[in-house]
Amino acid sequence: MIKATFVTHPILLFIKTLQTNREYIAAYAETHAAENDTFIGFVRNANFADIDEWVADINADIEPAIDCTQCGACCKTLMINVTQHEAEHTASYLSITLEDFKRKYIEESQQGQLIMSQMPCHFLEGSRCGIYEQRFTECRNFPHLHRSNFKDRMFGTMIYYAICPIIFNVVETLKIKTKFKEE
Repeated sequence: MIKATFVTHPILLFIKTLQTNREYIAAYAETHAAENDTFIGFVRNANFADIDEWVADINADIEPAIDCTQCGACCKTLMINVTQHEAEHTASYLSITLEDFKRKYIEESQQGQLIMSQMPCHFLEGSRCGIYEQRFTECRNFPHLHRSNFKDRMFGTMIYYAICPIIFNVVETLKIKTKFKEE
C-alpha cells in the first residue's frame, strides 16, 4: 500500500493539506482516470467566467508550498523548446560555444526550432536542475497554471496530473471550488 504524504499549508481555501507523494499521486490518478475525464468535460462545458482567475489563485497558494527541486518529475518527461537566445545564453553560462551546446544538448528541426535532445533533461542532477538559475523559459513557467485559457489547455495540463504534485493539488482543489466534488 502506498502511503500518502501531506504537507500542511494553512492558506489554502479548499484543501487543508497538500499531497506530495508522487507514488500516491500516480496511483490516485490511475484509479480516478474516469473521474478526471468527466471533470475535463465538466469544465469545458461549464460557463465558468472566472476559471482562469480561480486556477491562477489556487496555483498561487499551492505552487510556493511545494518544492519542485525535491521532485524533478517534469525534467524527466517534458520536451523542452529552447529559444536561440536561451541557447546562446546557456552556452555562454557553460563556457562552451553555441555550436558545441547545440551538438551536445539540442535537436534542431528543419524549421529551426530548438528542442532539448533527450529526456530526462541533460541538466537534471538527482531531482534538481543543474542550471536551475539559468533554466529555460518553458521550465520556469511549468506547470503554466498562471496562464489564461485554462479550458483550452486543460487536456495538456491533465497529461501531467499523475506526475506533478502542483498540478495534482490544483486540480483536486479546483474540483472542490467548481463544486464538481465535495470536500
